[in-house]
Amino acid sequence: MAGRIIRDIVYRDGCAVAVILGIEEYREMLERLEDLEDLAMLEQMRARGLKARPLEEFLEEHAPSA
Repeated sequence: MAGRIIRDIVYRDGCAVAVILGIEEYREMLERLEDLEDLAMLEQMRARGLKARPLEEFLEEHAPSA
């Protein structure tokens, strides 16, 4: 059944109460949700005036002197 999406809807008293779907589709949905949450957090940080800078710059500033 490769490539075929299977979903089952569970009804209780005539109302849809749950969905059964394949594990891969579930994992893809979670990944997309996490990406959206990350983007929303980034927008909030930018709205507060957060400025990003290169990792190398940060490490030079915070690296212990050797």
